[in-house]
Amino acid sequence: MHKRKGKAVSFDAMVKFFMQNYNIPTKKDVDRLMAKLDRLENMLKTAMASGRYPLKGPVGTRKTAVTAVDMVFDVINRSSKGLGFADIQAKTGFGDKKIRNIIFRLNKTGKIKRKSRGIYVAS
Repeated sequence: MHKRKGKAVSFDAMVKFFMQNYNIPTKKDVDRLMAKLDRLENMLKTAMASGRYPLKGPVGTRKTAVTAVDMVFDVINRSSKGLGFADIQAKTGFGDKKIRNIIFRLNKTGKIKRKSRGIYVAS
């Protein structure tokens, strides 16, 4: 007679072995993950409802951010006589290099012009 060597492996044990070796998630793993996602969504909804993290409106109603160029142009535009470099720096709080670059860009696009040396007015 032929004698069997070792214990026979069941189909369930073989499936379990492959799932563990190849990191295949089980139904239980997926259910746990879904429960965590639900809790996270609920936390976000309550945080948004409390007003701590306001939701942004639809794309059409959002306001665009004010850029540094817009700020400098607005400061120059409000002055009828024109502004000097030091005045622009005092009103905006930007550094020398940043203001120089912005003034160059505004002058190049024609939004401002030089009234005299260091004095700029809106075009």
